[in-house]
Amino acid sequence: MNADAQVPEKGCPRPIVEIAAKLGLSPGDLIPHGSDKAKVDLAVLRGPRRSRGVPRMVLVSAITPTPAGEGKTTTTIGLGQAFGRLGRSVCLALREPSLGPCMGIKGGATGGGESRLLPADSINLHFTGDFHAVTTAHNLLAAILDNHIHHDNPLGIDPRRILWRRVIDMNDRALRDVVIGLGGVLQGVPRETGFDITAASEVMAMLCLAEGLEDLRERLERTLVAYTFDGRPVTAGQLQATGAMLALLKDALLPNLVQTLEGTPALVHGGPFANIAHGCNSVLATRLAMHCADWTITEAGFGFDLGAEKFFDIKCVGAGLDTSAVVLVATVRALKSHGGAKPGLLAEPDPGSVEAGLDNLEKHVENIAHFCEPPIVALNRFAEDSDEEIEVVRRHCAGRRIAFAVSDHFARGGEGALDLARVVIDRAEHTSRPFCPLYDWSWTVERKILTVAQKMYGARGLVLSKEARRDLRDIERLGYDKLPVCIAKTPKSLSDDPALRGRPTEFDVGVQRILINAGAGFLVVMTGEIVRMPGLPERPQAERIDVRDGRIVGLA
Repeated sequence: MNADAQVPEKGCPRPIVEIAAKLGLSPGDLIPHGSDKAKVDLAVLRGPRRSRGVPRMVLVSAITPTPAGEGKTTTTIGLGQAFGRLGRSVCLALREPSLGPCMGIKGGATGGGESRLLPADSINLHFTGDFHAVTTAHNLLAAILDNHIHHDNPLGIDPRRILWRRVIDMNDRALRDVVIGLGGVLQGVPRETGFDITAASEVMAMLCLAEGLEDLRERLERTLVAYTFDGRPVTAGQLQATGAMLALLKDALLPNLVQTLEGTPALVHGGPFANIAHGCNSVLATRLAMHCADWTITEAGFGFDLGAEKFFDIKCVGAGLDTSAVVLVATVRALKSHGGAKPGLLAEPDPGSVEAGLDNLEKHVENIAHFCEPPIVALNRFAEDSDEEIEVVRRHCAGRRIAFAVSDHFARGGEGALDLARVVIDRAEHTSRPFCPLYDWSWTVERKILTVAQKMYGARGLVLSKEARRDLRDIERLGYDKLPVCIAKTPKSLSDDPALRGRPTEFDVGVQRILINAGAGFLVVMTGEIVRMPGLPERPQAERIDVRDGRIVGLA
């Protein structure tokens, strides 16, 4: 059945109960948040599958991001709309935007042009309150910890070895390092600490990796927050914080159902960044999409070396998920940027710079192959792209027998992504095979980090700081060495140096610290000069946002 006739009036979302019906969901399965969005009751997952076809999952990733733009989310949305136009049962599974980038350098994160999510303003701002719940639960634990120390510290927590920082969902460099507890005896115990952005919160990671409420309880219970004076670990469970945190997160655990511009169902849930966290939407939303549709289309943040690697090695291994196809998004503009073209000239035809930038594309194609997955290159078309420039990419892919399609979804919505959708369907139905993890969780921590650095980034080796080696000793002493690694690295380069574009070689990855996220179930490896609290740019997007005639403007 062709779905062209079912496209709603542009920019006007259908009632969410109509979107839910496409997934076999009844009004009783929903907890409405107005008429255009709803949370989905997890009881749905305990019942029979709502779709009768074979469940298949498609992962969308991208080459190394540049200011020129790749459009990974827009491509994911356009591809989902194309599946709908082809009469396929489909549901998107995406992350929620963070207010930090929305108010900072990026603006809204709900797609663009004719391939976007609705209601965009709501999703980009407060949505259903999930980010606020994560922020509050995280900071409750911080408050309980400091209160415990203030009231005679019965657990013997060493204030110099507190691991649990506070979070806020905003880019604010002034909060990276702070001193708290000043002002006298009644104001607490003075100590150094700081803030991370909420997307980097371990609570966010736990929410996104939890299999249900009781699994989330267990993860919160074992969260490592500090050490005692004699080096023993202190957990959230020992501070008796678990129950209250779980109460704050109970509703946030439920996936959010919205829709695309063309009425394709989309589950938008969870929002960890891929450069400082694991960069994937929630396991529950992914499972729900696969439960209710034949095709689940999801994405992982930033380039394949960041979000997609963690998608496979953390999310898929931990949750027992697998993909049927992997799409790698590129643009002519981004390839020209990697090829050395100056930012002000990216709109000018330059096939030579496109050719020079193909090294970055090729490295990501190789990275996908490390997971035993054959890639599909999707060229996200911009209006100014010349036929000659597009032909450079097409010819490169043809010469290496890489599946390729040009997608014009920004300008034409689902119709513009039909060629890409057909390639994805053919690959998924005829040549799909199980993925291969990059490493075994049982390996030593250093071997796991080195494997990712060498195979994903093309690094020569590692340089571990004195603090990182001390962290390794604690990890081994406490028995956390069998956890997977979640590497925090700049998204601007395959290396840990944001200035190195294209395909860098002959570099080592510097490891600053290795942090234990016992509740999330992974080790956070801090590399280069990465920080977990971004700053605002000189001219933040917030300066352009306003409300005029009752409508929000400047968010995109």
